[in-house]
Amino acid sequence: MTPDTSNTTKLGRGPISAEPRINDRIRVSEVRLVGPNGEQVGIVPVQDALRLAQEADLDLVEVAPTARPPVAKLMDYGKYKYESAVKARESRKNQSNTIIKEIKLRPKIDPHDYETKKGHVVRFLKGGDKVKVTIMFRGREQSRPELGRRLLARLAEDVQDLGAVESQPKQDGRNMVMVIGPHKRRSEHKAEARAAAGGGKGRQQAQREQVGQEG
Repeated sequence: MTPDTSNTTKLGRGPISAEPRINDRIRVSEVRLVGPNGEQVGIVPVQDALRLAQEADLDLVEVAPTARPPVAKLMDYGKYKYESAVKARESRKNQSNTIIKEIKLRPKIDPHDYETKKGHVVRFLKGGDKVKVTIMFRGREQSRPELGRRLLARLAEDVQDLGAVESQPKQDGRNMVMVIGPHKRRSEHKAEARAAAGGGKGRQQAQREQVGQEG
């Protein structure tokens, strides 16, 4: 069983850890027990739950302390903490790989400028980046928010094969903002680009060999 450090103190100043209470630190008379595979055991005295944890060489972890009675689960807490840390690192890694580009439009943009701006959005989405689209209202345009919504809806429809709306249009002062996310992450696009580059080199090598044989 994992040593309990959930209520470690320093200089008598109280808890310094936000970890859940485990094993003997669970100070209630009974818990709603969940088995290691997620099965519902039911409400049992905490001493019985601790005995089951010891017999299975697992930890009793309080996962819902505010429930009545609190919910506790049988698990390998050390393994759980390790897997949680790995998932957190992966999540931070994915967030750092996600870049948000921004495109600014006027509600009465002319067709040529719209196509240019749309081209930028397409390029960003193909590169695996999110795009923040901002409609800038001026003067009396601020009384016509439907112009911005229509323009954003049109843009979202035009690029729907590459991305989807992650944040619906909302008013932000004088602006209206919408976020479109790519269907494929940046890492997937990089992998495809590397594969395409490798395939191109392979074809070039094959062509050179064929030319050499013909010679």
